[in-house]
Amino acid sequence: MNIITKKFDLGDGRMVEIETGKLAKQADGSAVVRMNDTMLLATVCSKREVGENVDFMLLTVDYQEKYAAMGKFPGGFFKREARPSEHEILIARLVDRALRPLFPSNFHAEVQVQISLISGDANTMPDQLAALAAASALAVSDIPFEGPVSEVRVSYLDGKYVINTPMQDIERADLDLIVAATEENIMMVEGEMKEVSEEVMLGALKAAHEAIKIQCRAIAELTVAAGATQKREYCHEINDEQLRQRVRDAVYQKCYDFSKQGIANKHQREEGFENIKKEFIEANYTEETLTDDVKFMIDRYYHDTEREAMRDMVLNERTRLDGRQLDEIRPLWSEVSYLPSAHGSAIFTRGETQSLSTVTLGTKLDEQTIDGAVIEGKRRFLLHYNFPAFATGEVKGNRGLSRREVGHGHLAWRALKEVLPTENECPYTIRVVSDILESNGSSSMATVCAGCLALMDAGVKIRKPVAGIAMGLISKGDKWAVLSDILGDEDHLGDMDFKVTGTRDGITACQMDIKVDGLSYEVLAKALEQARQGRIHILNHIQETIAEPREDYKDFVPRIEQLLIPKDFIGAVIGKGGEVIQKIQAETDTIINIEEDGEHGVVDIASPNKANIEAALKWIKDICTVPEVGDVYHAKVVSVVEFGAFMEFLPGKEGLMHISEYQWGRTESLEGLVNVGDEFDVKLTAIDEKSGKLKLSRRALLPKPEGYVEEKPAPRGPRRDGDRGPRRDGDRGPRRDGNHGKRN
Repeated sequence: MNIITKKFDLGDGRMVEIETGKLAKQADGSAVVRMNDTMLLATVCSKREVGENVDFMLLTVDYQEKYAAMGKFPGGFFKREARPSEHEILIARLVDRALRPLFPSNFHAEVQVQISLISGDANTMPDQLAALAAASALAVSDIPFEGPVSEVRVSYLDGKYVINTPMQDIERADLDLIVAATEENIMMVEGEMKEVSEEVMLGALKAAHEAIKIQCRAIAELTVAAGATQKREYCHEINDEQLRQRVRDAVYQKCYDFSKQGIANKHQREEGFENIKKEFIEANYTEETLTDDVKFMIDRYYHDTEREAMRDMVLNERTRLDGRQLDEIRPLWSEVSYLPSAHGSAIFTRGETQSLSTVTLGTKLDEQTIDGAVIEGKRRFLLHYNFPAFATGEVKGNRGLSRREVGHGHLAWRALKEVLPTENECPYTIRVVSDILESNGSSSMATVCAGCLALMDAGVKIRKPVAGIAMGLISKGDKWAVLSDILGDEDHLGDMDFKVTGTRDGITACQMDIKVDGLSYEVLAKALEQARQGRIHILNHIQETIAEPREDYKDFVPRIEQLLIPKDFIGAVIGKGGEVIQKIQAETDTIINIEEDGEHGVVDIASPNKANIEAALKWIKDICTVPEVGDVYHAKVVSVVEFGAFMEFLPGKEGLMHISEYQWGRTESLEGLVNVGDEFDVKLTAIDEKSGKLKLSRRALLPKPEGYVEEKPAPRGPRRDGDRGPRRDGDRGPRRDGNHGKRN
């Protein structure tokens, strides 16, 4: 067994170790990365051959967190790891986006990367090590790969940049980014910020890149030590260079000239470019000579030429495919309250991209429970993004949630969560849903804008409006052009897709994928500044549509009142087996949730009906009320006995109204005067210090008759029956302690 290990220091004494040769040796490549007690196993396998006429590489990256790694049992009925969670999908996407651009463009064999968390600790996030593990496995394999590449987390914390931030510090950081890079170039960026400046973000990218360079050198040394410098030979493409040149000579100028026309309609542009290819085929081939292999190569060569011509046109003419200037935003229109029954709704349209977003406000019972191996807890803000096939005019089967939908929704979630009110200011669980109704680029950024509008329409008091914009880049030699609000075509043909969201005061989230070598910080700074200007333009439009959040929620939105009660009363409000709280909910038609918070219980009461909320509030307040002598209560008779009536004057609290306390004057019997179920006001006149018994009086609330003289109690006299039983003259009441009236 040839075990190879490489270690490097993050710069502050924290060590990271890469090991290969011990585990999963039948895979094409495998590696274990360890930091503290967190360990990730990555494996990579690749097919040797490809299918006929395949001109792309099928790369699959899967990430899974083993519950045993954290000493936990999986939830659910089967008690085993199942389909990936959204958290795992998001980490897999981060790794995929770091690796995918670095496979040779003509390498088309299917590749599968699998990463597993096999040991974890509570303070080391595994996502910051996942790409390092995958790249290490590729580095010791014979699979062609233009790495090394690695990933780090960078945070801006207390005015300093921190690499691979401890989990306990991430929440208080002003910036939290995952950055992937080779030793030469940044490849991928994703993260969230608390309205930081463009300068702070650029500084974070530089700090992350310096840390990644150290990791890339360690991977390169690992490759040499493992003897894996020689990669496999492959030949996945059949090419005809003469045909390639003929296609370019025939169609380049036509594509260039057509690109200059500035056609805004996507389908018209697609049809125009397709006609150029058809003309070439019809002029040079018949049905007999146009074989499948030739057609396949023409499609490939035409695509490459079309891309080259469109890029050259933008760089030379400084105009866009749809006729816009480089920094021009497509036409905007938006509308709020489009859906009458939704708690909040908005349409946001930018060019040919449109989002219909809704907001639903719920109670704590609607919170999402996060039950992962590493991350667990509750989430009160949800954002879901849906991208149906009709949005691009296509016919596709609905196969459930895609990884792309998860990723785009998460980016928009990050963008908006920074401006939400606190839970004390807004006790609702909030769900935003963005349905993309048409798409031609930047649909995730349309989701941010539509989601912001819908939140304000719902009356959610966001601190500031948020907008998002997608930036692009086209470069060739020393020429480059930064494009604002890119089209789908510009995303496909460009060298960068850089999505930036924020308020007027700073950035709240970003996502960047770079497909070109040698991108300078000068270009990134230009892109960030152009994005800021575009963001302000869109924010102006948003505030023209709705200037600020609505003053109040809509009439049919469930209202939530919050009440703090002493922690000792939580059990009394819930009751045995939940019987009390269930009774309150049933009789007041409300939804009640109670959580412990320090020395208090936090009670949320929700209902569309204000009177119902007030009834439930009074009920709970009464349960938590400590009776005080002199206070007046509205009480209900629960039982009538010879010497008085027992009355419930607060939920779960009873006292005795002695027969003598019913009215002024002597009362021989309560029969006919008081019945079970009767309700009237009483005053608490005394609390027995020893027994805690509560004495109530109706008489104390009645006006004393004029000239009234209190009757003296009759003399006791001898016992009538000699049985030493309880006295019946009303001055002490019957003995209730089972001692047959004996005095102590």
